[in-house]
Amino acid sequence: MTTHAEHTGEAEETFPYERKCPFSAPEQYAQFAEEPVKQVPLPTGLKIWAVTGHENMRQLLTDPRTSASRKEENFPFYFNAPPEFRTETSFIGYDGGEHAKTRRKAAVTFTNRRVQRLRPQIEQLVDDAIDAMLEAGPGVDMHFALSLPVPMAVICLLLGIPYEDHEFFQENGTTLLGGTATMEERQAALVDVNTYLFGLVAKKEQEPGDDLLSRAIEEYREAGEAYEARDLVNLCRLLMNGGHETTASMISLGTAALLEHPEQLAQLKANPELINPAVEELVRYLTIGDAAVPRVALDDIEVGGATIPKGDGILCLGLTANRDAAVFENPDELILSRGNRKHFGFGHGVHHCIGADLARLELQLVWGRLFERIPTLRLAKPFEEIPSKERAIIYGLWGLPVAWDV
Repeated sequence: MTTHAEHTGEAEETFPYERKCPFSAPEQYAQFAEEPVKQVPLPTGLKIWAVTGHENMRQLLTDPRTSASRKEENFPFYFNAPPEFRTETSFIGYDGGEHAKTRRKAAVTFTNRRVQRLRPQIEQLVDDAIDAMLEAGPGVDMHFALSLPVPMAVICLLLGIPYEDHEFFQENGTTLLGGTATMEERQAALVDVNTYLFGLVAKKEQEPGDDLLSRAIEEYREAGEAYEARDLVNLCRLLMNGGHETTASMISLGTAALLEHPEQLAQLKANPELINPAVEELVRYLTIGDAAVPRVALDDIEVGGATIPKGDGILCLGLTANRDAAVFENPDELILSRGNRKHFGFGHGVHHCIGADLARLELQLVWGRLFERIPTLRLAKPFEEIPSKERAIIYGLWGLPVAWDV
């Protein structure tokens, strides 16, 4: 597997590590076999504690002595974002009651009942994207024809963002999460995205619609609570990144995984009811958010035979939990019928992904319709030649050229 990395001068041993192959853990993860909790350096120079293994992660992510606050001095940032643009003022960066209160304002949009009401619209978006692929003909890059536009259209719909602006968010999302940009480029992308979102908040205050942002503003007003535009901007950026980049990466990488495991794909084609467990297994197997669970210790914490001192940063490595042989039999194999929901692909604890049900629905509809409508779908070039997003916060592929029988 070739890489698209243009490193920014950091030493190779800094975290996150390169996977080399999208279907396996980084070679450096072998060091955690004897020392499941140990310090590793980030590109910023900060040393943090990497926590590996299912039980160790479960313990940390349910321990109230860990904080998700970006205001903590040693919070594990991969790059030095300007303080005014960090997401400490959205629920992802809150703890305890403050987290629960602010998360509820967004959670109403992502209930399973509301998500299921979107099924016809999402299915139409998927079919429209597949229509465009078929019209373009074999050799199309599915990542840009389907994987990116479908989740972007869905999240724009939910947040009330005009779809004509989707390319702006796709481009900046790649800069922020893709792993190849310099710190200066990431900072500039943050500024551009936040400037846009401040304008969107101002518009929704004057012209509310049927969307999450408008509802959040109305809830603040009805409760007589003051809010800052920055709070809503950070909420929007969080949900844009979490609801777009992650799902797009899962669609492309998951499709490649199915095509590279033809015996498993044949089972899915023969039994469409396998789609739900198949989604769970692909999320577990690929763990695209392997390095996306940072915390800070609020007290000395003993875990995995080590003591993490109060104030130190922590990264829970999801891939090590999702490939833990104590929980998953033959964990390095893709077994679509497994359907085990003990994986941490959507996080764990109070910060479990708020959009998990939406992501599941999108993946079910994409893979169900894709292989129903294009049963002869295949890669247009050897998998090893497709560049992967090494050292990215959200792992995936830079493209997915596909072909099929006409």
